[in-house]
Amino acid sequence: MSTAVNTSKKKNEAQKQKASGETDHRILMCGNEALAESAIIAGCDAYFGYPITPQNEVTAYMSKRMPEEGRVFVQSESELAAINMVFGASATGKRTMTSSSSPGVSLMQEGISYLAGAELPAVIVNVMRGGPGLGNIAPSQGDYFQATRGGGHGDYRTIVLGPSSVQELVDCMQLAFDLADQYQMPVIVLADGILGQMMEPVVLEKKPGRKLPSKDWALTGAKGRQQNIVRSLWLAEGALERLNYKLQGRYEQIQKDEVLCEQYGVEDADIVVVAYGIAARIVRGAVTIAREEGIKVGWIRPVTLWPFPSEQISKAADELRIFLTVELSMGQMVEDVKLAISGKSPVVFYGRPGGGVPTVDEVLDKIRQLTTKRKI
Repeated sequence: MSTAVNTSKKKNEAQKQKASGETDHRILMCGNEALAESAIIAGCDAYFGYPITPQNEVTAYMSKRMPEEGRVFVQSESELAAINMVFGASATGKRTMTSSSSPGVSLMQEGISYLAGAELPAVIVNVMRGGPGLGNIAPSQGDYFQATRGGGHGDYRTIVLGPSSVQELVDCMQLAFDLADQYQMPVIVLADGILGQMMEPVVLEKKPGRKLPSKDWALTGAKGRQQNIVRSLWLAEGALERLNYKLQGRYEQIQKDEVLCEQYGVEDADIVVVAYGIAARIVRGAVTIAREEGIKVGWIRPVTLWPFPSEQISKAADELRIFLTVELSMGQMVEDVKLAISGKSPVVFYGRPGGGVPTVDEVLDKIRQLTTKRKI
């Protein structure tokens, strides 16, 4: 029996358990398959993708489950084709997505810029691997700049979600589709090779969604109404400038309304560790041990990588603390941490690039070293 069919049956059994009042309705799934099923639950109408490690399970899973649900699955001839298929399906008002890993997402950047310019909603999942170049298939967080800065051309942004568990990956998929529809823009779910491959118990259920605007802009046939035109080419004098001001106004609203982050132990902390995704789970282990040793340390975990929780980090820096940023990279999010702190507190970086994963002991040693320096 295929994994997709087996998981579908497990999901139905879990829903029956929940309806009958049984308490445990979790399913053990790997991250890639869990995010795919969650996308289906969220109402994904069409999936277009091309295989690449370590996210192949997403494409394989969707190839089985989407036709079962009467929805569209296409294995495209390339990542460039996939993102342009996403553009076309989104223009008709359908919920659509693609997924890939770092080199494949690099190939999609032009298409993502086109989606932003045409004000089209879409969900893009990046299960990051080591780079630059083809790199390797080990987990990485080296695509932070690409995701949060808008990796294509032009003045645009994408909302970026950074889950740290398989359950949060499931939850982020439904949120991503809602955010994409609400703001008519691409949303990136930034996972990594560990999250994509690891197995954890998850609850798969449709959660109450947001009140979303109607898609009266969609290309659905113009009988009985004025035609819609979806485009990212604006040649009339001042037209593109007006579009950019409109987009910037939308981005400013997102920065006010959509920031998500978690904090622990910051109130009395001498040291605050900032990390996201899988690195944040390593940090939690190190902070727990450090607290048991009497070290006053806390952590801040950005869930939205853009919009970034600058205000929360800045507030934590109002009292002189040492900040430690931990990443699976040579240091990318650390720049946003420094911008948020704006020189009020020192910022130290610890990272492992190219698929290297720091251990709890390594992070703990760094915390101990900073504790010694603070005492001096």
